[in-house]
Amino acid sequence: MSSSRSAVAACATLMAVAAWVVGGSGQAPTSQAGSLPLAPLGVRGEAIYPAFEGWGPHKDGTNVLLLGYFNRNKEQAVDVPIGPNNRIEPGGPDYGQPTHFKTGRQYGVFAIPLPKDFGAKKLTWTLVANSQTSVVSFWMNPPYWIEFFKNTSNGNEPPVIRFARDGKTLTGPPQEQIAQTLTGTVHQPVPLSLWASDQPATVAEPPPPPGAGRGRGRGGEGEEADITIHWSKYRGPGDVVFAEEKVEVHTKKDEKAILEARTTATFAQPGEYWLLATINDESGDGGRGDQCCWTSAHVKVNVK
Repeated sequence: MSSSRSAVAACATLMAVAAWVVGGSGQAPTSQAGSLPLAPLGVRGEAIYPAFEGWGPHKDGTNVLLLGYFNRNKEQAVDVPIGPNNRIEPGGPDYGQPTHFKTGRQYGVFAIPLPKDFGAKKLTWTLVANSQTSVVSFWMNPPYWIEFFKNTSNGNEPPVIRFARDGKTLTGPPQEQIAQTLTGTVHQPVPLSLWASDQPATVAEPPPPPGAGRGRGRGGEGEEADITIHWSKYRGPGDVVFAEEKVEVHTKKDEKAILEARTTATFAQPGEYWLLATINDESGDGGRGDQCCWTSAHVKVNVK
């Protein structure tokens, strides 16, 4: 996307985090939540704000609405089941949104595909956490338009992933509600594996903040990873422990390299779980405000 469009998209996302709506009446702030989104974070007891990242066409031409959230609690992940306290309307309450909200700002965690006749219709996500209600309405609002698949200012594109070495490729926002389904047993590690590749930007990205994007990885101590996979719980009845929540791979700028990233997940209770895999390139979380370029996918695990 162009630099000007990137700025508009970043501003639009900030507005979506900073504004929440009553009854879908517009993007005007309300006082339902106890703290402003940009106030200093709390340890626990704070609100969680739905975030409308923007909208645009997926690879098949279908328009999608991309959403994330901002959990203002430093130490409190929150579970909110689908229902009155976690609903998207009209037509919901379940549009594939998370029920487990990890701490901090989480970008582009799910996408809602739109029918061709969606037009100027609006959807509203209502989220009640810690007795505080946050609401955001979203639609195909022109200022929120995003090019998900290429940052035209530097040529960067999102990583490409597969859940089998020669399997179907996925890139950009989640196009399918579930990309892979696995089975497992309580307290037994379930292997998680994906293959990733990435096309480097044609113009050098600005350097990351000190310490960001670096650490132990397959390229050696301290070497910056080309691709980083973040695993997290998205839905499910119990705790999930990952052997490595963050898995780094090093393509050494070789866009033809397809590398495997492996970890395991262990589940505390039986039931149906969704996991979220967020795959970043060197542009980092949220593309450093550009809303490009990363890939997200959901994995379902049926645990007995």
